[in-house]
Amino acid sequence: MGLFDKIKEKLSNEFIDIVEWLDYTDDTICHRFERYQNEIKNNAKLIVREGQTAVFVNEGKLADVFEAGTYTLNTQNLPILTTLKGWKYGFDSPFKAEVYFVNTHLFTDEKWGTKNPITLNDERFGLVEIRAFGTYAFRISDPGKFIVDIVGTDNNFTNFEINEHLKSLIATRFTDTVGEANLPIELYAANTTELSETCKEVMQPEFESVGIALEKFFIENVSMPEDLKKEIFEYSRIDKLDLDKLTKFKTAKAIEAAATNEGGTAGAGMGMGMGFVLAQQMGGMMSPQMGGQQMPPQQQAAVPPPVPQAVQYFYAINGHQSGPVSFEQLSALFANRTVNRDSLIWKQGMSGWTPLKDVEELKAFLGGSTPPPLPGA
Repeated sequence: MGLFDKIKEKLSNEFIDIVEWLDYTDDTICHRFERYQNEIKNNAKLIVREGQTAVFVNEGKLADVFEAGTYTLNTQNLPILTTLKGWKYGFDSPFKAEVYFVNTHLFTDEKWGTKNPITLNDERFGLVEIRAFGTYAFRISDPGKFIVDIVGTDNNFTNFEINEHLKSLIATRFTDTVGEANLPIELYAANTTELSETCKEVMQPEFESVGIALEKFFIENVSMPEDLKKEIFEYSRIDKLDLDKLTKFKTAKAIEAAATNEGGTAGAGMGMGMGFVLAQQMGGMMSPQMGGQQMPPQQQAAVPPPVPQAVQYFYAINGHQSGPVSFEQLSALFANRTVNRDSLIWKQGMSGWTPLKDVEELKAFLGGSTPPPLPGA
């Protein structure tokens, strides 16, 4: 650039008497007004549009801040800068100052999410991992503080530059909030609205400390591993069901599976075993109904006999003890081949572990339709 070009540039910029900024982008938060050697002409016009704020910085120090409107730049409209410059009776020559235009409109639909899973300690499931993501909206509430603490000397500051900082802040505070909430793991996904409001209240002071107002904060989803989700669903179903009815239902399904098995002895044995079980159950159901038809005994006992206790069986699988289980549950285990004829069984009163085939009441599981030989034959 030649000497005359430099003189031409200086003269063309020195006599610009309108300071304004038209924003043609959607992501610029702060823009520094550029002119030759930062010189502004005395009595120049400053135009600040709606959704903007103009911030004057003199030699690195925050000076005057202007809201929306049109201003004439002189000692009356620049009280702080006038004090910093030492102007007592006005001035006629151009003055130097940096002018930053700050967008104060709402920046919406900003994304956030947890980069890594958050580990929580649940009372029922132990250590579990969750992830979360959502959106937030913010605006610049204190342009002066924002310029000093965040922008610095950046001549064109965008929301991309601040978003990385804000997303890290959100992820940290979200982790703290859900950790202190100590909710059952399944309630996080069911209470996103309440959790969003709580997180917003926790994060607002952090945003305001750098001149930013957190206007909206939404948690769109809280996710967890699929195996944990299935376990929670199963737990919730069991919690709502009658366990006795559930056991009977499982037994019935095992019987149905055994009946469709063409293995022969397993199906036959299961049929005989469950016939015995059903006979016991039917007998118990019919006893109250038949009571009115039976002849009353000659003498009523003063004290009723004790209620018989159901027999509980223990069984061994791969050298490990399992149980106790009821007769019906052991039948289902035999039907689905969890135990077999050679599995070791023990119940109260037995001197030691005995193969299932040698336990008298369990022989019905084995099937067989040939009667024993007659005595003396």
